[in-house]
Amino acid sequence: MRTIKTLSALTLSASLLASGAALAAPEEYKLDPTHSFIEFSIPHLGISVLKGRFNELGGSFVYDEENPAASSVNVQVRTASVDSNHAERDKHIRSEDFLEVGKFPVARFESSSFEPTEGGGVLKGELSLHGQTHPITVDVAHVGAGEDPWGGYRRGFTGVVEIDRGQWGIDTMKPEGETVKLEIFLEGIRQ
Repeated sequence: MRTIKTLSALTLSASLLASGAALAAPEEYKLDPTHSFIEFSIPHLGISVLKGRFNELGGSFVYDEENPAASSVNVQVRTASVDSNHAERDKHIRSEDFLEVGKFPVARFESSSFEPTEGGGVLKGELSLHGQTHPITVDVAHVGAGEDPWGGYRRGFTGVVEIDRGQWGIDTMKPEGETVKLEIFLEGIRQ
């Protein structure tokens, strides 16, 4: 009887350790392109705000619940996917005056550090856009996580950052001091 109790205790301990190790492991997520996008807001003539979005992006992130500072993200955005709800304006934004999508078809963000805070954190990394790479800092919020109806597991984050497009050499029609607000919506599927 004592042997059975000892075996049961060892089996239970091994199960708990194994499940704890599985929970502690960093999780890799692939971005769901149908639920991930980047919106931008930019002042328009000093009288209103122009909003648009980039519809095509990909990438992945690693989320480490036990050590959030070890989390990381990389995102690639197809610059030609810019959509400001006006075809002629989108054509102009894609041109040599702004994004030069023929020459620079992809913008990239690669994180270098993550500083967790209550409900989110501060993500630092390098934004490569228009042939130039500069550091940016993104304020991040964790939206949630859970199982989806198709048997997968998803996790979502939002982020906000303001950039000076002139820093990346995109300064056509740019008033002094103008910034572009980027709002990032990422939903990943655990791999």
